[in-house]
Amino acid sequence: MKKVNVQKGQQLWKKAISIIPGGNGLISKRPERYASSIWPVYFYKAEGITIFDLDGNKYIDMAQMGFGSAILGYADSEIDEAVMQSIHKGINTTLNCPEEVYLAELLLDLNEFAGGVKFARTGGEAMAIAVRIARAFSKRDKVAFSGYHGWNDWYIAANLSGEEKLEDHLLPGLKPLGVPRALAGTVYPFGYNNVEEFYNVIKNNDIGVIVFEGARYDFPTKEFLNEIQSVAVKKGIVTIVDEITSGWRMTNGGVYKLNGFEPDIVVYGKAMGNGFAISAVVGKKEVMDVAQESFISSTFWTERVGFVAALETIDILVKEEVWKNLIKIGTYIGEGWKKIADKYQIKIHITEFKPLITFIFDYDEKNNLLNTIFIQEMLKRGYLAATSVYVSNAHSVEIVDDYFEHFDDVFNIISKAIQSNNLNKLLEVSLIDEGFKRLT
Repeated sequence: MKKVNVQKGQQLWKKAISIIPGGNGLISKRPERYASSIWPVYFYKAEGITIFDLDGNKYIDMAQMGFGSAILGYADSEIDEAVMQSIHKGINTTLNCPEEVYLAELLLDLNEFAGGVKFARTGGEAMAIAVRIARAFSKRDKVAFSGYHGWNDWYIAANLSGEEKLEDHLLPGLKPLGVPRALAGTVYPFGYNNVEEFYNVIKNNDIGVIVFEGARYDFPTKEFLNEIQSVAVKKGIVTIVDEITSGWRMTNGGVYKLNGFEPDIVVYGKAMGNGFAISAVVGKKEVMDVAQESFISSTFWTERVGFVAALETIDILVKEEVWKNLIKIGTYIGEGWKKIADKYQIKIHITEFKPLITFIFDYDEKNNLLNTIFIQEMLKRGYLAATSVYVSNAHSVEIVDDYFEHFDDVFNIISKAIQSNNLNKLLEVSLIDEGFKRLT
């Protein structure tokens, strides 16, 4: 097997962690979360599902696809052309760009329950806006949440009551440093699809806002949604469905459309601009109108590129019903994983949400070791691989079939090591660090 040469990327990462706290702006892109010492770290160019690193190596992305942002594939020609035309016309002036209104109209057409829209650039910003508006409308501070919703104070404040609170929702080891202690007792987590935990939070606290993900690895159960809807209506609680990850991957908007749930606010991001920065808070008119009385404003929330990219991206998503292909390919990947795992008698669990298809090794304390070996061996074979695949429209059955050939080879190696109890001998890099830690 050819040795991976990623010298330029590794050297640049060493420089990065000495001058950028944490090395970069996104924890999930740190090499420590993959096969650290052989991970390429930086890209030179990308197109479709192909990425070239600084050392000239070519990889097929069967992992994160820009962490879900490149739903159509990297450097999509139609999106890029529309963006380039907008850049030539000017992107941020003393006047507003009309595309902000056009995108708002489109999102209201696609979310029939809604009557107002506010825009931002990132998912974390959009969630902070949504929670601010929801608190203002409900006139209550306390938030009940399930899942991952960003880095802002309102969310990380959960760990002020114990640093383990976010372990099942985000990462272990997150210290709420810099989060005002006064926010302790303002946010309360409950397990996804765990009705009992949800009831306990609601019963014991004066909750004004409920936040949960449209879907992540699995779908919400009907019972879970019905209980949230019932309690929210009865107690006048504002509901926010975070569709930053799940949006546009199952239908022409949010997963909430498929299960009969009517939120007060839905939040979109990631895939909406195919890699260009854009996010949206879409809500009922009476709820969103409160935003006029709360100061929510930023220069780059009115910048043209994100609006243009989103208009073009959504047009393609809706016209081509791209989500159908994402579901098809995700299902195909999951079925292939199961077939190969069964062939080599490797125990894995495969999740329900096909557009972000995920397998989980079922070997308890050895899972992290197995994940690391899998990533390491696939990297040697020219794949950026992980135990999750954000499916894009640029993936195809033919591409996946080629991937399966290498996946089969790697699972064969892993199977033999499991049977002979020699997994540690396969490991050539540091174990994946699944928590949060200081890097310098």
